[in-house]
Amino acid sequence: MGKKKKVSDDEYTETTSVVDEPEEKAQDEEQTEAELVDMVSAEEFEALKKEYETQKDQFLRMAAEYDNFRKRTEKEKLATYDNAVATAVEAFLPVVDNFALALDAGQNMPDEFRKGLELIQKKLDSALEKLRVKSFGERGEKFDPDYHNAISRVDDPEIEEDHIASVYQKGFMIGERIIRHAMVQISNGQ
Repeated sequence: MGKKKKVSDDEYTETTSVVDEPEEKAQDEEQTEAELVDMVSAEEFEALKKEYETQKDQFLRMAAEYDNFRKRTEKEKLATYDNAVATAVEAFLPVVDNFALALDAGQNMPDEFRKGLELIQKKLDSALEKLRVKSFGERGEKFDPDYHNAISRVDDPEIEEDHIASVYQKGFMIGERIIRHAMVQISNGQ
């Protein structure tokens, strides 16, 4: 492998050739295969080749199974995280609702007090956003029974039929998991 090269009169340096090794290995493999063909009969060679293909197939299947296992455990970890966050957020939703109600009812409150409530509301919304929690259920949205709980129907000419006329309680979700359905009133569109 290594060759000595004279650097000066008394010094020698060993150099290795990285380029030669793959060529040598390829030649060795060809020579080994040729020797095997000479050493075994054609039937034995085919049997060995078939066994090799079987082993290769088993290896590829095992690699695919491992990859599927890895992906499945990653999904399970994410689902566990989402479930834990959903449980914690569910406990804080009454606070979020009360702040929204306080802001809606606070038309006659002093500006400084209202601004303080708005800042707290923004902080709550930002904390929920960081946790990947999204709210839904706005006036004018199309009613979807998978996301909304309809409490009643009302005649509202401003809103199309089967769209949300008013929201009693916003809905929240994390990823595809619904933490709480929105409680809404649906328009008849008349």
